[in-house]
Amino acid sequence: MKIIMLGAPGAGKGTQAKMIAEKYGVPHISTGDIFRANIKNQTELGMEAKKYMDEGKLVPDELTVKILLDRVAKEDCANGYVLDGFPRTIPQAEVLTEALEKLNDAVDYAIDVDVPDENIVKRMSGRRACVNCGATYHIVHIPPKTENICDKCGSELILRDDDKPETVLNRLKVYHDQTQPLIDYYTQKGILRTVDGTKDMKDVFEDIVKILG
Repeated sequence: MKIIMLGAPGAGKGTQAKMIAEKYGVPHISTGDIFRANIKNQTELGMEAKKYMDEGKLVPDELTVKILLDRVAKEDCANGYVLDGFPRTIPQAEVLTEALEKLNDAVDYAIDVDVPDENIVKRMSGRRACVNCGATYHIVHIPPKTENICDKCGSELILRDDDKPETVLNRLKVYHDQTQPLIDYYTQKGILRTVDGTKDMKDVFEDIVKILG
């Protein structure tokens, strides 16, 4: 079962991807996680990716494609995987389709978690992250016990640059320009399914499980 998760930044596709991976026992592969690991370890690739991410831009294809193909070739992906954050553009989608075709393989479903932009701006501007341990909170949905203080380590919580409304709006514009065409691409391939991402997290997951059968 090979699944691609689509949806704007902050639509909740990462959360759904984790839940799918857990239920079906396949790896959840997030390009964001791969990039963050590289950034944390200050690799050359990570530092290059960080420059783009800090500006709210997408990381270029050539930085992303090799990492991903190498990852899905690993043994734990034999029964499938959930891709979260890739592909982001039509060229990436085409590279992935071609690579899988060479292996006599294909993606089974592309699931679009659909949320209006205004909902996303509200959601993301409420996020807070711990400066020390990286734990994340939301001032409405998962508030810390003490305002702006991390429950786990007592350090300060901040609004990260990439969650500020102006950066979110920039990321949404980039998403609509570059990633929205994937909706048409996977519709033409007959594998796109759309779920209403404004519903409660558990209800969205139930809708996805119905699709996957």
